[in-house]
Amino acid sequence: MALLTGLRVLDFGRFIAGPYCAALLGDMGADVIRVERIEGGEDRFIPPVTEAGEGGLFLQMNRNKRCLTLDLASPAGRQIVRQLVATADAVVANLPPATLKQLGLDWATLSALNPRIVLATVTAYGPGGPYSDRPGFDSIGQAMSGAMYMSGLPDAPVRTAAPFVDVSTAQALAMGTMAALWARERSGHGQHVEGSLLRTSLVMTNSLLIEQALKAPDRVPQGSRGFTAAPSDLFRARDGWLVVATIGQAMFERWCQLIGRPDLLQDPRFADDEQRGDHSAELSRLMADWCAGRTVEEVLGALAKAKLPAAPVLSPQQALDDPHIRAAGLLQERPISGSARHAPIAPHPVDLSVDAAVFTRPAPSLGQHTAEILAELDCQTLPLAGQAQLAHLAESLCFDPPLAQLLGEIFDIVGEYGQVDIRRGHGRALERSYVEGVFWPGGVLSQLALDTALATRIDLATPAILITDLELEDP
Repeated sequence: MALLTGLRVLDFGRFIAGPYCAALLGDMGADVIRVERIEGGEDRFIPPVTEAGEGGLFLQMNRNKRCLTLDLASPAGRQIVRQLVATADAVVANLPPATLKQLGLDWATLSALNPRIVLATVTAYGPGGPYSDRPGFDSIGQAMSGAMYMSGLPDAPVRTAAPFVDVSTAQALAMGTMAALWARERSGHGQHVEGSLLRTSLVMTNSLLIEQALKAPDRVPQGSRGFTAAPSDLFRARDGWLVVATIGQAMFERWCQLIGRPDLLQDPRFADDEQRGDHSAELSRLMADWCAGRTVEEVLGALAKAKLPAAPVLSPQQALDDPHIRAAGLLQERPISGSARHAPIAPHPVDLSVDAAVFTRPAPSLGQHTAEILAELDCQTLPLAGQAQLAHLAESLCFDPPLAQLLGEIFDIVGEYGQVDIRRGHGRALERSYVEGVFWPGGVLSQLALDTALATRIDLATPAILITDLELEDP
């Protein structure tokens, strides 16, 4: 049994920090429900790679989840969220505080509904400062932590293409969420777990900032060349690039022997890591000359024999084809919902020897589990009175426009009969006889509505919300 089996997580996140946190919990067995807009979240479609338009980012960040589509602005949608919160163990959301409050997902509201709930949130800047209300993405953390400045050249800062701030924030948030769930087992109460992109990025550059605060070296960027040891840099061989990291006296001595320059060990400029870092340009030049006449494979072979850390610089396709990545299962071919194709999804970042992470399902198609999830809420009756409330129900629960149109037409008709109860159901098709017997009193519905009902025939492969019972009271 997976570690978090039996726990339910509601994921209101978008893009990376929130969704990946929830995915990590799903890897450990939690039942994660992605709550999404009826038309689909903006993070679902970038960059599009599937027949349905889902993006690679979405496939990665939303494995091991079910998908529920709702209109969170409608009364019926809000009511369903409240019912879900009552059944949940954690809520994950990387939304601005004002939006959380507006949607009823703030800590005060959630803890009043369910005192055992754990709320995990991420913002760009974190609370308590003048930027707290500003939006932001991964690059904000890179820019404001010093990472972007130190990664480039003096006249050209460089943004790292990999969203390491987002991903690291998600991992930290998942760890905080699991800690809060563990604390709940002792206290009986949940708590608010709060992270931010800027906070995470400052953790990553903290040693540089400590050095600046205590010694004020005012370092300037020098590309890929290391500051505190050498040679640590990118080098070009005859047929490609590689990275080398030489840190510590023992490695430096082996490097000197490798390139045939034992005399460097007597040079005071290279007496220790700090001195070698200060004179790294000269050591990088020597290594670059040594690499230039050799292939990447030849250089890597020699460095491996000398036990010096090095690796080739791979393109995305080369990473897919790399024999170690393939053999170690660091990318795993996983199915894509609604497609015969598979995608190489990176698994959970750590292995547990007993309670291993699991892959239970691919990223869900839009609204794929809406009926299933609502049916799990004990098929509770929603009392409705009037056309406006039916319209809200249709907008909140139906991602199938023809079915929503049918519901609207039904309410136009039955509204005059008095109180109406709509019950949620799952997997039942709208048959002609069912429509005629229940929704067709005296031929009131139009032929268009009947045809629409038949055209939107529901089965388990096309989940949606159905009307399974309709009770009319005579005025």
